[in-house]
Amino acid sequence: MKRALLAAALLPTMAAAQTEFNGKIFMESRFFSESGLYSSQPDNQLSIMAEGELYTSWNDGNDSLVFKPFVRFDSQDSERTHSDIRELMWLHVGDGWELRGGIGKVYWGVTESLHLVDVINQTDLVESVDGEKKLGQPMVHLTLLKDWGTIDAFVLPYFRESRFNSLDGRFSYGLPVRDDLAQFESGAEEKHIDFALRWSKSIDVWDIGLSYFNGTNRDADFNLGADNNGLYFTPYYWQMEQIGADIQATVDSWLWKVEAIHRSTGLESYTAADIGFEYTYSGVFDQVWDLGVLMEYQYDSRDEAPIVPAQNDLFVGARLALNDEDGTAILFGIVQDLERSSSRSGLLEASSRINGNWKWRIDAWLFQSEHPDEFAYAVRRDDFVQLALEYYF
Repeated sequence: MKRALLAAALLPTMAAAQTEFNGKIFMESRFFSESGLYSSQPDNQLSIMAEGELYTSWNDGNDSLVFKPFVRFDSQDSERTHSDIRELMWLHVGDGWELRGGIGKVYWGVTESLHLVDVINQTDLVESVDGEKKLGQPMVHLTLLKDWGTIDAFVLPYFRESRFNSLDGRFSYGLPVRDDLAQFESGAEEKHIDFALRWSKSIDVWDIGLSYFNGTNRDADFNLGADNNGLYFTPYYWQMEQIGADIQATVDSWLWKVEAIHRSTGLESYTAADIGFEYTYSGVFDQVWDLGVLMEYQYDSRDEAPIVPAQNDLFVGARLALNDEDGTAILFGIVQDLERSSSRSGLLEASSRINGNWKWRIDAWLFQSEHPDEFAYAVRRDDFVQLALEYYF
């Protein structure tokens, strides 16, 4: 009898639920212009990746659940063959507040070339070289929607360790990285409870975000170790505090952008910033195309430390959107070291739909460095072009 009553109570909720499932499967081929620094590194890489998204909502849309699994199989790098839960997040919408719980992804920031304030999720280092891909982060996330701004408060009960490319893949560190021997400043190790808080508000032409983070540093340092098999690196994760600001002003065709942080760890304290603009020309070449011109200055007070990707650099780029039915877009950019003329990196991203289910994408990266103390020196022979064919369902 009790079971029958329970089933009867659940029937309206189940009937009202809205469920959707979609995803994509795609194949990527990387072609490197030079042989690797190490004999085990390949001249090309082939991988297959799949992502899915299951979304369901109930309670008149006030409750929802999203599940986004991910898996990649790589032909060369065993560390790049991996799976992850990008999101498994429950959301409840209240009157002026929202509560989320589970595994999620959060993005903060406004600039193109660096993402300084974006600190909630750990970067998936085996997925991309630009820091765009993120691991899912366990969290409880409360949002308060007020007239004076939006407050986002986070409790992060578990830290996701980075994965690193093996010596059989590109973008390696020259020695094996033993992430199984990772060390932490906190005695709680990966179970240290992190906290974050962000206030954001739009005021006239300004979009302003101020944030605070206290917890495990998402960027690992490395210690040198040795065993019978030789030398290796072990990641070390400090505790850190970070204060950040991201501000964007929209003035006619101009977007003025700044991200700035001050970060303190047991090792060091430093300040970093990325300041610039994007100006969009509409109707270029007598077409419906939009051309955005980007420029950003990158600063880091740590100067030429090897782990610093940009300390006194200038990013110049262009974004072309054809505004066609296929969503064709091209992004090109160069980061030039202002102190060392031979040090630079470049990127190209282009994509377009073939039809309702298929899409092509091209990515290319260039790295130039002649100085062993630079971040790019270890990948100076890893220039590549990546071709991808994606199927959406």
